[in-house]
Amino acid sequence: MLNALVTNLAAGDEAKNPILPQWYDIIWSALWFLIILIVVWKVALPRLNKMLDERSAAIEGNIAKADEAQKQAEAALEEYTRQLAEARTEAGEIREAAREDGKKIVAEAKDTASSEAARITASAHTQIEAERQAAFVSLRSEVGTLAIDLAGGVVGETLSDDKRASAVVDRFLADLEASETAAK
Repeated sequence: MLNALVTNLAAGDEAKNPILPQWYDIIWSALWFLIILIVVWKVALPRLNKMLDERSAAIEGNIAKADEAQKQAEAALEEYTRQLAEARTEAGEIREAAREDGKKIVAEAKDTASSEAARITASAHTQIEAERQAAFVSLRSEVGTLAIDLAGGVVGETLSDDKRASAVVDRFLADLEASETAAK
């Protein structure tokens, strides 16, 4: 092209401008430009718009799904929090009931132990009193027998009348008990 420019200048052909193309080049270039523009406008642009619309719809669908998933997650979290609060409340109630039951069991055990101790103590007192009475009767008869033997040895005769001897011993022991209670 540079060669043509130099040749045209040297030839003195001033009518032709080397920068401007020929009219037939401009017409054919414009025609091809219009054909390419129409093909792009009618074929490529609708396909591109369709692809962009599908992509936009997919993105919006994914956003909607994400929003729905987020709402479900928030609802699940709220449900979990509510259930956790209920479980904590129920656990507190169970602990409190267990404490109350424990207190009742301890109180019942104390009452049972106290009544059992009182029963055992009363039984022991009754048994001790019965044994004391038995010992008293046994000692009384032995003291009476000894007293009669000693009295017989002092008097020099045996006291063979059991009723009389028993009456003497009873009177002697009654006097002894009376003097003992008077001394206290």
